[in-house]
Order: sequence, then C-alpha cells, then structure tokens
Amino acid sequence: MKKTSRANIAINLFFGLLIIMLVTLSGRFIYIQTTGEVQGVDLQDWAERQRTDQTTISARRGYIYDRNKMELAQDLTIYRMYAVISSSFSPNPEKRLNHVEDVEDTAEKLATVLDIDATEIETILNRGKENDQFQVEFGNRASQLSREQRLEIEEMNLPGIHFIEESKRYYPNGLFASQVIGLAQSNDDNHIAGITGIEAQLDDLLSGKDGSISFQRDKYNTRLLNAEEVIEEKHDGYDVILTLDQKIQTTLEDAMSQVEEQYDPERITATVIDPRTGEILAMSNRPSYDPNDLGNVENWFNDVVSTPIEPGSTIKAFTIAAAIEEGVYDPKETYQSGSFKIDRIENPITDYRQHWGEITYEEGFQRSSNVAMSKLVWEKLGPDTFLNYLEAFHFDRPTGIDLPREQPGQILYRYPIEQLTTSFGQGTTVTPIQMIQAATALANDGQMMKPYVIKEIVDSNTGEVIEETTPEVVGQPISKDTADQVLKAMESVVTSDVGTAHNIYNLDSYSVAGKTGTAQISGGGDMGYLEGHENYIFSFLGVAPSENPELLMYVTVQQPKISEDESGSDPVSFIFKHVMENSLHYMNIQPDKETEETVSQIDFPDVAGAPTDELVSSLNEQGFKPFVVGDGNQIVAANIDYGEPVLSTQTLILITDEPTMPDLSGWSLRNVLELANLTGLDVEVIGSGYLTEQSIEVGTSIEEGRYLLAEFTSQRADSREDDESDAG
Repeated sequence: MKKTSRANIAINLFFGLLIIMLVTLSGRFIYIQTTGEVQGVDLQDWAERQRTDQTTISARRGYIYDRNKMELAQDLTIYRMYAVISSSFSPNPEKRLNHVEDVEDTAEKLATVLDIDATEIETILNRGKENDQFQVEFGNRASQLSREQRLEIEEMNLPGIHFIEESKRYYPNGLFASQVIGLAQSNDDNHIAGITGIEAQLDDLLSGKDGSISFQRDKYNTRLLNAEEVIEEKHDGYDVILTLDQKIQTTLEDAMSQVEEQYDPERITATVIDPRTGEILAMSNRPSYDPNDLGNVENWFNDVVSTPIEPGSTIKAFTIAAAIEEGVYDPKETYQSGSFKIDRIENPITDYRQHWGEITYEEGFQRSSNVAMSKLVWEKLGPDTFLNYLEAFHFDRPTGIDLPREQPGQILYRYPIEQLTTSFGQGTTVTPIQMIQAATALANDGQMMKPYVIKEIVDSNTGEVIEETTPEVVGQPISKDTADQVLKAMESVVTSDVGTAHNIYNLDSYSVAGKTGTAQISGGGDMGYLEGHENYIFSFLGVAPSENPELLMYVTVQQPKISEDESGSDPVSFIFKHVMENSLHYMNIQPDKETEETVSQIDFPDVAGAPTDELVSSLNEQGFKPFVVGDGNQIVAANIDYGEPVLSTQTLILITDEPTMPDLSGWSLRNVLELANLTGLDVEVIGSGYLTEQSIEVGTSIEEGRYLLAEFTSQRADSREDDESDAG
C-alpha cells in the first residue's frame, strides 16, 4: 500500500509540473502573438531585416584643388587581397575549386605581381592551413593594390584569391604644400578622416555622406519580385579650391629642396602672397613630409603659422614706417652710429660694426643699424607710440588665417631694454604669417590684407559654390604716402652699395624692395643666445616689382650648415630669387628693368638624338642661349626635362655625344652639379657660391666616373658682414 501511495504522489507531481509547463508555454505563446516581441526584439522588424539585403554606397571624399583646378588631394580606389584556404569553401572540388589548393603554384604566380617573395607567400598560406584558418591576408604589401595589379592577378584564375575594394587618400604632388593641405587616412571602419591641415580643419565638409540600397530576398538569397527596394542617395563631400598656384608652389618646393640638400638647415619657411588680395600663392616648410609615403616624419606642424620666431632686422621696415607716419623720420638727418646708451639700461645698444661714424638715418637703414632704430623709438617716436604701431600692424594677435593651429608671437615690451631691442627685432617674437600680413600694408598702399588659403568650397554634387572667400582689409596702419616711402627705403637696401642686400637679392628682370634679417636664436632658460657663424635665422622680406608690387615673399632659413667664408644670405637669396623671378614671368608680369633681350618661355622639347647645330639654332631663334658641352653632332642629354616650362633667363646645358670639359669659371654650384650628373663625373665640392678652380683642364674629354675637384667662393667678399649687421 505504501509503495502504491508513493507511486501515485510521483505521478500526480509529474502531471502537475507538466500542466504548469504547458500553461507557461501557452502564456508565452499568447504573449508573443499579442505583442510581437521577444526579449524586446520586434519580430516583424527582425524578419524583415533577415529578408532584406542592404549595400552601402560609399560617398567620395571631396577633392582639394589649386586655384586653377589642379588636383592636390583625391580619392584613389585600391584593393586588398586575401586568400580563402579552407576546403569547406569548396563543397564540390571536382567541379570547382573555391579555395587555395596548390600553395606552391599560387605563391609563385602571385610573387610576379606582388612585392613579396614566393617563399614568404607560401609560408603565410601553409601557416594558415596548419592553424585551420578560413582565410589569410598578406600585410601592407597586398593591401593597397592598383586596379592594374588586381586585373593582372585575376587573369591568372587562381582559386581562392579575392579582393576587397577600398578607398585611399592620394596626393598627386607628394610633399607639395603637405603641411598646408594636411593628411587624411582610412580609420578602422575604412572611412577616410582628416588628421592634419585643411584635411582635418574641413573634415566635416570633405567627408560627405554614404548612401545605401536595400531590397528583400528569399532564403536562397534570390531577389523577390516585389522586393520593396529602397535607395538612399549618397552625397559626395564638398570640393575645396585653394588660393595656391601649382606652378608657383612647385617652383618653391624645388628651390627649398635644393637648399635643404645643399645646406642641411634646421628649418626653412617660405611664403608667396598677393599683397593686394591676401591670397597665399605658395607656402612651404622644411622639414616636410610626403603624405603618400610618411616614413619618419620630423615635423607635422606648419611653422609659417604655428612657430613664432624673433624676426631680426626685417622688423626695421615697420620701425621706419611708424617714424615716417608720425613725421619724425628725416632720412638725411645724421646720427652717431656704433653704440647708444640710456640711463635705464645696463649695456649699450651696439651696431655690428663700430667704424661707420656719423651717418644719415637713410644709410643706417641700408646698413641695418640697430642704433638708428633704437634712437628713432626712444628719441623720436617714444616707446608708447611705437607700441601703438606694433599693435596697428597686428603683431599682438593672430591673423585668423584659415589654417589650423595658428600660434601668435608675443610683443616683449615691459622694460626699456625690451622696448629698444624690439625696434630691431630681438626679444619680441612673431610668426612668419604675422610678418607677411603686416608687410601687405607696405606693399598695398597702407592697407593691410588678411591672408587666406581657402578660395572656394563647392558642392561636388551640384557645382554650387557653398562658400567663397573675398579679400578683407583688416587695418590701415599707415598711409599710402608712407608705404611708398618705406618701399623706396627697402629698394635702396638692394640697390645701395652699402645695403645689406646689395648684389645678393637682385633679379634679372624686376626691381626688388626688401629687408634682410639675421635673428639670434635663444638657447632657452638662462643660456642666452647661441653663438657661432651659423647659429642664426637668416631671412628676407621682399616684394617685386618694387614700385607696384605684384608678389610679396618672406623666407627664413634657420642654422644652415655654412663655412666661415660663406654667407647665411646664400640659401635665402637662392630661394627668393629663383621663386620670385620665375613666378613673375609665369604670371606674365611686365619686367620693369631694362634688359638687352626679352624673356621668353617654352615647353622644353625632346632633345635626345637631336642634331646639335639645328637644335642650337632653333633655341637661339626663340631667345635662348644654350651652353653646349663638347663638339659632338648629336645632343644626348640636357639639364631640363622634356615638357618642362623653361625661361630664356635660365641656364640651359646641352650635352653632346662627344663631351669635353668646359671652362666652369663663374658657374654656380647648382649648374656644376647638374653638369656632373649629366656626364657621370665624380665631383667633390669645396666652398659655395661660384666656381674659381677646377681640377680637369678645359678641352679634356669627359669620361664617366672621372674625378672633378671644384672649388667655389661666396658671391661677395663682405657678405658675412652683411649677415652680422642684422644680428640682434
């Protein structure tokens, strides 16, 4: 009886639990049927998502152009290759292989296209198989393949090899204005995002918005007849048009690269601006970087806007501008040069040379006299009035240029010694862009123009101009008459026999007005200023033509590697002269200096194999005077590339098929190096400037690999004095 009772209890308990479970499940089914939700998930939406196939339509990132619509930054389609190695992807291997089966054959064929050894490819494939991986990739060398590479591999019909299409930001001109344009790269989501420069500053406008297309399908992934297709249009990013001019910028980059290679300076900055509008036509820095091949980047910053420096004697142009505007500057008035002492300073202000004696203020400006500027501020203007002009020229604030990370300099003006040293550019700091903005007032009838780089922002989808920058006058610190007088004074710095820029910054076709600078470099803390012949920031602020400036240029070169007999002005003047002369001709600006011949420009012809006499005659007719090396009947090489624009003022070297050593006396270092490169000479250089001695006799046959010792001297014997005149 007890066993029967226990059995009944167990049965009743079982049926009780079963009934509870059935009630619970029924309640759950009723709840799901009523609400259509499971754990907060809408089943209807989930089912539709399962039946819907959605594809993203990627938006194109906006392009960046120069002022003439030359592409400076664009999207490039690249392909990432991967290999499926799992045999599970080939359910019917007899009919069709969908994975890599023959590892050795696949590796050997891929190696003919990829920059990877066959053994390395084979190792990657075998390791993946050993680890039971479904697929493998091959690193960076197979992640940025071109369309041509992809097609070449696809033609091999290799089982298991597939590609993923991606976008990459590409910069057609390499390091061209790279710290202005900036850098954009793909992130983890394969979305290109701006990191530096304009790419970062305008990232929201450049990025665009992806679109999509979706439709319903069955469980076999076949599109339904009533697919309920939904298309969301993509919106490509806005295009940005800069004020930069590709030809002027390229000329600047070439000149800076040559100076960087020859002098190995710590830093270089250079900017070309239209002083009438504020449009930046070219801007560059060294060190720089190639955004297509970053490597080890030394400097991400755009020093023109981000790095304040002591300006040195270039500030003296603004000191006399203030004195002229206040009516206290008499260029013919004399003063005692050498040193200047007031009771409120411990040590006197000195000139770099003490033997000038009593000279005029005009000559003091030409010689870059610190004493002249100090006396103007302390005895003529008064420190408070001079400070008002420094602020009127906006040396106390950022320019507001449309570039990121602008850091203004600082006017150091609390004590009398600082008020005096500021008059000649020591202590107080400015950025190059502050100096450039202030200088537009000197070159533009007293009106100071705000510098800008972004010309237009255009909707690439419609062609509509979304934003357009127009010239903006940000102040008029001086009158037109004062500006004209300052330009005349700056022109005399170049033309006067005692001027610090005499015979250094002259152009062949245009007059130049400018001011040199040689700023000392602080050692930091209590170390004072660095000492040594090369431990300066050498600079030049110049305009051309001098009476009606079309271009304004500011160049700084910090600590170039120069010998004791070399001038710090050499690398600065090379950049200024090369860029300014060629840019003005490119802009078809009428020369204002009388020349015996007109300047012409052509696209250089293909000279390889051309008869020597015919080619020389043709070039002569077009205003060119080529330098022919040797007596051969055919030309085999030239120092200008085919199709490159060339001016008749440039040195044109033609190498014949029977080259002989020419007389190189007076040749520049650049031209000698070009000759050595064209003829295969092994050249050793001593000094800098212009050639005075050569080890190979004139008329000797030139053989590849022959040793040439070339000795140079600086272009002016007293050029070092000119540099020192600006120190402080």
